[in-house]
Amino acid sequence: MSEMIKEKVKERYGKIALTSNSDCCCMPGECGTNALPIDAAKIIGYDTKELEAIPQSAILGVGCGAPIKFADLKEGETVADLGSGAGIDVFLSANKVSKSGKVIGIDMTDEMLEKAKKNAKDGNYANVEFRKGDIEKKIPIDDNTVDAVVSNCVINLTTDKTSAFQEIYRILRKGGTDGDFRPSNR
Repeated sequence: MSEMIKEKVKERYGKIALTSNSDCCCMPGECGTNALPIDAAKIIGYDTKELEAIPQSAILGVGCGAPIKFADLKEGETVADLGSGAGIDVFLSANKVSKSGKVIGIDMTDEMLEKAKKNAKDGNYANVEFRKGDIEKKIPIDDNTVDAVVSNCVINLTTDKTSAFQEIYRILRKGGTDGDFRPSNR
């Protein structure tokens, strides 16, 4: 059952990556409005100027909040974005941690990873990396290497949340922070 759910999630987000249209965000009453992804991003709290500073094709309107504005990221930090999609929160994080920092985007969807890597190249981001991974199994990041973990409405899609949080704990440095943004805390 859990693998079937995971495959449906991959299929859905793979289609979004290919069409660049989610046709939905996590806000009540917004699904089916056909709002532009950037408009959906603004509605859920993203800063307009910060959005203008990243590749526009990274903005798909699939999150349920703006986790980076609450993450308190600092220059030089290493950040992991779990369920990074086309890269919106990776690029916003990269701008916060600057060239001395690093951001690693993790996604299980090939189409999203391809789109994110193209966005990174188009945006000349040297401090970002995208890796394929399943956050419930083994996040492809070494132990104790990340200062902050962000995730935008992704952990709620996992079928084994205990394993996902164990993996987050494994990759976080002592004193690191986890900022899972989900509908209940926006």
